[in-house]
Amino acid sequence: MNSQKAGGPHYSPFVVGGGFIFVSGQLPLLPGRDISLAAAPFASQAEQALFNLKAVLADAGAGLEQVVKTTVYLADVDDWGELDAVYGRFFGAARPARSVVPSGPLHFGFRIEIEAIALAAGTIS
Repeated sequence: MNSQKAGGPHYSPFVVGGGFIFVSGQLPLLPGRDISLAAAPFASQAEQALFNLKAVLADAGAGLEQVVKTTVYLADVDDWGELDAVYGRFFGAARPARSVVPSGPLHFGFRIEIEAIALAAGTIS
């Protein structure tokens, strides 16, 4: 099952398969208007990417508590500490496995991109 609510013509925001939801990389864009936050401070970019992740999960019938793994791409490894603070507030008690990848420059000048894997509805953890 694919979602076509958002995303480019060549990919889906999420795909459900094998009991999992695979969420494509989420960028700091304001939804519905595709307004870029590339010039915003890192914390604002991180928060927006996480809000976008949450929205895609909701479209897939899931919530943050079903996330089992995230991969976070950072343009600058020096943003890691600030990422931890924003990420910790966002996920709260949920503690999915996480990889942080210092990637160098990201597309469109963004400083962060986040992808996730979550349990699909009806899947037992």
